[in-house]
Amino acid sequence: MDIKLTKTDNKLDPELFNTVAHDWAKEIAGNDPRKTDNKPTQLRKFYDEIVLWDNKVLMHPEKFDDYLPFIRMLNAKAAYAKGRKLVDDKYVGLLNSGLQQVTDSDTLHTFKLFMEAFMGFYKQERPN
Repeated sequence: MDIKLTKTDNKLDPELFNTVAHDWAKEIAGNDPRKTDNKPTQLRKFYDEIVLWDNKVLMHPEKFDDYLPFIRMLNAKAAYAKGRKLVDDKYVGLLNSGLQQVTDSDTLHTFKLFMEAFMGFYKQERPN
């Protein structure tokens, strides 16, 4: 289950924000409603930080290369959250997969939109 943030023939995968995001949400939500990993507030915190970086890049696209190390530092923050049992390996893998593909303002924006779709589907899969 790969996410592909780059465009093929100048087009995004039409299912990226639909089926792909929903499949990831189902996978990360799991089947056990008592599962305590992947705290919704923690997932929201990561999403909010992705939105923050996307907004900064939209305002100052010339600074993208300066921002990229801090954007990729989300991987370290996710590892820390995993160590505190706030997120699991699957979520860390999702973030890592997406952040590896962030190479310019377009891929960052696409990743932000993907995570927005993921968060919506995650709320559907884990309403509480």
